[in-house]
Amino acid sequence: MSFVVGLDAGGTSTRALVLDLDGTRLGAGVAGGANPNSLPPAVAATHVRQALTAALDGLNPARVEAGVLGMAGSSKVLSDPAVGELFEAAWSGAGLRCPLRVVTDCEAAFASGSDTPDGTVLVAGTGSIAARIEDHALVSTSGGHGWLLGDEGSAFWLGREAVRATLLALERDEVDDLAAAVLRRAEVPDGPPRERWRRLITAANAGPPIDLAGYAPLVTAHAHVPSADRVIDEAVRLLVDLAGSTRDRADTTPVVVMGSLVHAPALGSRLKRQLAARTGAPVRTATEGAAGAAWLAAVRLLGETAPRPA
Repeated sequence: MSFVVGLDAGGTSTRALVLDLDGTRLGAGVAGGANPNSLPPAVAATHVRQALTAALDGLNPARVEAGVLGMAGSSKVLSDPAVGELFEAAWSGAGLRCPLRVVTDCEAAFASGSDTPDGTVLVAGTGSIAARIEDHALVSTSGGHGWLLGDEGSAFWLGREAVRATLLALERDEVDDLAAAVLRRAEVPDGPPRERWRRLITAANAGPPIDLAGYAPLVTAHAHVPSADRVIDEAVRLLVDLAGSTRDRADTTPVVVMGSLVHAPALGSRLKRQLAARTGAPVRTATEGAAGAAWLAAVRLLGETAPRPA
């Protein structure tokens, strides 16, 4: 019996999945994050090995004929020989003899949501990026510039807009339910509006900027409030524009969406409806990046007829 293995390595967790060539799941493993841009590369590589070892428990790793590592931060592995060697060592250290193939998390996500070779993947999580996929490979991107330079429509953007809306509400002395929730989360006590305004600015700047993403759930939880609804509408518009920028008008290939905001109340359903209306294409939700990566490994062996993971 021959196997394939796929991994989905993000900033906070890594999941490995082993399939047989019929698409049956034989083993799974989970470890810490493995993005070498946000973690020391040696730590990231160790987590890859841990996830692989857990997934292969009780199986003969020599029977793995193909494997794909889908990851955030893949460019560092592909461009830095020293980092690449760490991940190669983790791969072989888990007993694998087949070559290590590294792809982006976008490619793995698209493969998890669609069995077609071409289309668009839209990531709407802490950050935002759209990518064009052709023949199962990423060929171009739009967005993904990070919190300082972009990430429009992302959870970071949503959280920042929630804080900005609250500051505006305090300036007008018109605190609504969204603003009240933001102030509670920032632990700003009751008091004169100007004093609360100063305290909120201080609280928002006290931690790393990316921490503003923590305010995003407050926006979707208060979608009935006009200020929150406006922010959601603008986020959806920005994300739809981002996806559209990777496609020709006549393109009818699928759009696969992934990320925390895809599952957020109010925003996720609105996003998928507007993507479908704008593109006229099927809109699908990415399921499990590790399964997508494993299927890509199977496609390398069996071609387009490779069974989808059960």
